[in-house]
Amino acid sequence: MKKIYIVLTIILVGFSASAQQDAMFTHYMFNTLEVNPAYAGSRDALTITGLHRSQWVSFPGAPKTQTLTLHTPVFDGNTGIGLSVINDKIGPTNTTSFYFDFSYKIKITEKANLAFGLKGGLNMVNHDLNNLTLDQRNDPAFSANIRSRLLPNFGFGMYYYTDKFYAGVSVPKLLENDFASNSTSGTTDLASEKRHYFLILGSVFRLNESILFKPTGFMKVTNGAPIEGDITGTFIFNDKFWIGAMFRTGDAVGVLAGLNITNQLALGYSFDWSYANTTMVYNGGSHEIMLRYDFIYKPDDKIRSPRYF
Repeated sequence: MKKIYIVLTIILVGFSASAQQDAMFTHYMFNTLEVNPAYAGSRDALTITGLHRSQWVSFPGAPKTQTLTLHTPVFDGNTGIGLSVINDKIGPTNTTSFYFDFSYKIKITEKANLAFGLKGGLNMVNHDLNNLTLDQRNDPAFSANIRSRLLPNFGFGMYYYTDKFYAGVSVPKLLENDFASNSTSGTTDLASEKRHYFLILGSVFRLNESILFKPTGFMKVTNGAPIEGDITGTFIFNDKFWIGAMFRTGDAVGVLAGLNITNQLALGYSFDWSYANTTMVYNGGSHEIMLRYDFIYKPDDKIRSPRYF
């Protein structure tokens, strides 16, 4: 019963006005398009990235998230388009979103670019209440599943980048849709989406001929919730593999590692452990796996320099 109450509490907190609702990622530096549409096309290739996160392993009802993003430059290369798909499940609640991304970049100097992006799409929330284990059978509050209609939303972002530095700000969801008024069941106990603000930045430094150091940061802000920040430091060896450490304020510490299998294919894995007193004793940590592929259109069209962002 104690575990059931904990899961239900997390669900309620996750959809209240005082919590961050968007999923978190240790591989946020590989999942930029999901939060900032201005990133679309910035890798100068058709890039497809898949990511799976299992959070708080062995914890009943713990979050599980999958994202799939693809983006490419089009026309003269100054325009980018993309697609972001995310599926996020926590307890009986499942959120699915589909977004299209558009960006346009302005060349500031020979090596620096500033891109502006727009994001628009649909999302839906489903509460599978019938599968909950209740302490009181036939409770009318849990007698029927709740499904919201497809709700539109849109956002924007800015992204400045060079070969060795990037920074971006974004608001991927501007509308605060009310799930209660858009539910197919007519229920009135659903909450609304909350507007999230994101700041990303990172750089890369050459330590010697074979080792690079890449520090990155990710800040998340939403009304009524504590500001949350991720700081990650990664060492890259011979442009082939990397290993690093992550710290997330108020939540977790972690490690990540990865391998550039080819110039086009990259594989990454991370593990983070929650140090928050409310969850640390009930779970076995969080796992992520990331796979990214850059499609090169022509046989002689090679990536002239490695893309670290």
